[in-house]
Amino acid sequence: MNGVERWRILRLHVEDKIPLAELARASEVSLRTLERWRRSFQEGGIAALDPRPRADAGRRRTAAETVAFIERLALTRPRPSLATLHRLAIADARQRNAPVPGYSTVRDIVAALDPGLVTLALEGPTSYRDRYELVYRRRAERPNQIWQADHTELDILILGANGKPDRPWLTTVVDDYSRAICGYTVFTGAPSALNTALALRQAIWRKQNPSWVMCGLPDILHVDHGSDFTSHHLERTAVALHIRTIHSTIGRPQGRGKIERFFGTINTEVLATLPGYLAPGSRSPQPVLDLPTIDREIGAFIAVYNNRAHSELGTSPRDAWVADGWLPRMPDTLEELDGLLLTVPKNRVVQRDGIHFQGQRYLSPTLAPFVGQTITIRYDPRDISEIRVFDHDTFICTAIDEDHPNLRLSLRDIEAARRARRRELRRTINDRIPTVADREQPRISEPPRRRPRLRTYEED
Repeated sequence: MNGVERWRILRLHVEDKIPLAELARASEVSLRTLERWRRSFQEGGIAALDPRPRADAGRRRTAAETVAFIERLALTRPRPSLATLHRLAIADARQRNAPVPGYSTVRDIVAALDPGLVTLALEGPTSYRDRYELVYRRRAERPNQIWQADHTELDILILGANGKPDRPWLTTVVDDYSRAICGYTVFTGAPSALNTALALRQAIWRKQNPSWVMCGLPDILHVDHGSDFTSHHLERTAVALHIRTIHSTIGRPQGRGKIERFFGTINTEVLATLPGYLAPGSRSPQPVLDLPTIDREIGAFIAVYNNRAHSELGTSPRDAWVADGWLPRMPDTLEELDGLLLTVPKNRVVQRDGIHFQGQRYLSPTLAPFVGQTITIRYDPRDISEIRVFDHDTFICTAIDEDHPNLRLSLRDIEAARRARRRELRRTINDRIPTVADREQPRISEPPRRRPRLRTYEED
């Protein structure tokens, strides 16, 4: 009750001359309290009726040794229950002939401990860091200043190349300033430097879709500490393209929240609507879709995502990236970019009928002077209908698979077809071997009976 409320009651006595005893019965305020209010009013006026803080406010009346004993046990791992703390505190106080603390006192002492101190003592520095340490949420000052790249395993089952259920992965490259998705790749198997390189290649070079305008070389590439991001291949590529690579601290994913939120958006807005989605708590669904279908679904969603308004930006990622118009830093040619980003180089000898690779034959008229020489080829595993040929890091030409000139073939498709052919031949062998064995197995005749030998004696 504040001073104004007290004056509303006391003024009935001061101005209307109502006796304090009668006022006490009507207001349910004790007579002694009303007498104290009257003395305060006579000494200092209405302002003196405001409640005054206790002189011992914030001070525990529990012995300091008892408080220290309870706090020490409350910060011990594993922490005892409050009931156990109370029993131990009573035993300690009686041993020191100190006042025995009540259960509520023990509970208040434990509740007053600093939450950060409790987390650090009971859960360790990692939990304390993740909950209480200040995280600086940086944002680039302009497009292509900082890109983020990361992988995630998608919550969906698809039909793998061998016909068995498989979980695909998604690698995404995000512009930190505009939140625009600059490039991506969908694949199966463990993340590798090749998958990262393919996503970066798409992010850096100009796209065929005119609305997907994001391209160029970033100043900084922010990645985690995975082996694929720390490979020598990508390190050399970053140096050649003048990109500064920053790796997050091991075990500390702070700073990559933007790309993590996009992964969550993919999960809720795309995968949840598709067959094979791994909903939380559900059993493994039956896979229906294949890898190219998932790739198309995610690509279509990225086109929508880049052109719709972002909740934090107030504009679309595409418009934020374009801004007032500017020219991104680009590689000189696509061949130069491919020479740096595509798969690890492979050496081949140019034959008279072309270059033989993965069972295919690649030919180009430019290869005529190089017959019998060792050259270097680079290829995109998503489309090996053509390969790029280099001689001592100098681009020569693009060689075409003449047997399939108009067919887009991926290395995975070819390997899947080979595995299927081997399985078919193995089944044929297994079906024929028992039949041949049964046909050629000779009949086992009964052994001839031995004629009983005539028993002879020594006297004979």
